[in-house]
Amino acid sequence: MKAYLFRSNILLREFPTDALFDVNAIVAHVLFALLFNEVKYITTWEDLQNIDNALKGKANIVFSYVRAIGTPEHRAIMEAAFVYGNTYQFVLTTEIAVLESIGTEDIEYAHLYFFHCKAVLDLTQQCKRTLMAQSLTTLNIHQFIKTMEAPLLTEVAEDPQQVSTVHLQLGLPLVFLVSQQATHEADRRTAEWVAWRLLGKAGVLLLLRDSLEESIPQHANVAFKREEGRRVEYLVLHDIDSVISHVENNMHVEQIQHEDDDLEEPDMDMQDDEVEETVYRDRKRQLPLELIVELTEETFNTTVMTSDSIVLFYAGWQAVSMAFMQSYIDVAIKLKGMSSMLLTRINCADWSYVCIKQNVTEFPVIKMYKDGKNPVYYAGMLGTKDLLKFIYLNRISCPVIIPSVQEAEEYLSGELYKDLLSYSSVSVLGLFSPTMTTEKEYFTEAGSYLKGCVIIAIYSEEDVLILSNRYAVSLPALLLVRHKEGKIEAVPLANTHTQDIVQIITDASLETFPEITVETLPTYLRLQKPLLILFSDGSISIQYRKAVLMLIKEKHLDSFTPCWLNLQNTPVGKEILQSYFDVLPPLPLLVLVDLHSGGHVFAFPADQAVTEQNLLLWLKKLEAGLESHITILPAEEWKPPLPAYDFLGMMEAAASQHPTRKAPECTKEVDVQENSKGQKEDKSAIRKEPTETLRIKHWNKSGWLKEAEKSFLHDNKEL
Repeated sequence: MKAYLFRSNILLREFPTDALFDVNAIVAHVLFALLFNEVKYITTWEDLQNIDNALKGKANIVFSYVRAIGTPEHRAIMEAAFVYGNTYQFVLTTEIAVLESIGTEDIEYAHLYFFHCKAVLDLTQQCKRTLMAQSLTTLNIHQFIKTMEAPLLTEVAEDPQQVSTVHLQLGLPLVFLVSQQATHEADRRTAEWVAWRLLGKAGVLLLLRDSLEESIPQHANVAFKREEGRRVEYLVLHDIDSVISHVENNMHVEQIQHEDDDLEEPDMDMQDDEVEETVYRDRKRQLPLELIVELTEETFNTTVMTSDSIVLFYAGWQAVSMAFMQSYIDVAIKLKGMSSMLLTRINCADWSYVCIKQNVTEFPVIKMYKDGKNPVYYAGMLGTKDLLKFIYLNRISCPVIIPSVQEAEEYLSGELYKDLLSYSSVSVLGLFSPTMTTEKEYFTEAGSYLKGCVIIAIYSEEDVLILSNRYAVSLPALLLVRHKEGKIEAVPLANTHTQDIVQIITDASLETFPEITVETLPTYLRLQKPLLILFSDGSISIQYRKAVLMLIKEKHLDSFTPCWLNLQNTPVGKEILQSYFDVLPPLPLLVLVDLHSGGHVFAFPADQAVTEQNLLLWLKKLEAGLESHITILPAEEWKPPLPAYDFLGMMEAAASQHPTRKAPECTKEVDVQENSKGQKEDKSAIRKEPTETLRIKHWNKSGWLKEAEKSFLHDNKEL
């Protein structure tokens, strides 16, 4: 686990690979090894003093402090040393004590000083020091060193508008102190003092008024030039501090503007994936992992067999695992003291044998081990809210066996599990006669598949006809309870199999007029219907909601997905609207977005009220082709951030060079089922499930919810 640096056949240095954690670390370590004569590494204040004294009258020093070797700042310093190492003595330290000895108050970040020792002839005199104010990047260090090489003060006798120096070329302003012959010596001393104060921040020039009397305002004593071609600003400033403040304040504004501009530029050091980038940026953030029990090969079986446990199977090197860890910790915080469920984790990078034995082939994976039974696999979204829902709904069986008509009524009214209603938008009750063995088996299998997603119960007693007659449905049947709306819908189940029941319950779980958020959008995009979105800056009015719900009830919106988006809850809605309109329109606003058929976007007329009649008339015009679209969304692809990160393209190019073998045609779905049955260690995988469901699960083990997420990555980019 080492990397070796050779020059010809000579081994210069070896590095442990854990020190080469990214491109910055690699470049920094290699240059540090190559430039060991040009860059002196010190650990004490005495070392710095000795170098300082040895170079007085000979050379200047570039002294820097970085928090650690291999950081981006360290790389920038080594790149500067590679260019300027023959001209200046570079000195580096990672010891805070050395920095504190210089008198720096803020020692949290990397620092770079320029020691002006070459002009010091008296060994008892201290070298002047100039602190670099900007962040330590290669470009900033280059700019800083160039200003150190420029003359400290320049005298000019021409129009400031025509004057140009290296400072302007480097993007720094020029400060002209206006002087006259009578006070020239005093003005020069003042100008030198100002030049030292502004060294590295601006160029300072002494401007002789006598030869330019007509072009300089009478009372002005300072001229300020921001950049080439920009008009010179003449000022009246009464002291040195005012001059310094004016320059620094203007530099601060310019720096903010440049930072905003830089946000639009591609970052060549960015990770190839947004999740990777986020984890990289937060890599030094400390997480309260003590709330989660860490398992090993020795403790895994004992823990999951003797307690109700949630186990997170993850890999410490994998970005998605580490990004999800924060959500997992948030769940642990919310459940602290409120649940007997033990939250645990096992790093499959360290204990791969355990993970293989538990049939874990991707990361991260969550399984619930309860009552010594087969583990339940979590296939939901990787977020705190969805995982909490999974844990709370797994407190009860799925399906729950209801023993009496009275308890069935309590279940339907919401009283039986009222503490869980906030986690399930519907409750489902299956009604079967005692002799319907096959139908009940299908329903039980559907309940097992949807465990942790929705509340499901079954009633199959002799008096089941009481409920059947009360809700006017023939057996077998489902009763779907929408508690928010106070409605019970009866659905007959004649000739329906497991996958049909799963689909019915899944569709019933969708809200009639949902609020679209980043988390819920994939679910509704999966329906492959045009989105009828009501954008609002807060909650929508009763009038708008009533108009839409009435059209839904009358089946006029069956071919659309009616929804609404609250810009306060989902700020990205502003960017979406701005992509539809040149100027952000007044809200509320109704928009129809057809993502799956041409990408056309239509806007409801702003001068009309959103009423049932007006909305229906507008939709009929759309259907007849009488309305013009406001824009067409481009069919953009979800591409890598930079061409060099198109790894899939590289793989395809490599694969095309080799003949591909045709897969054996004899591999059928039954083989997949048999394969699953062979996994003795994870019996949750051997449930009898429909063929289509099994196909989806083995294609992408995250299940149909993750499939919707994949669709979201492409469609949300277009939206």
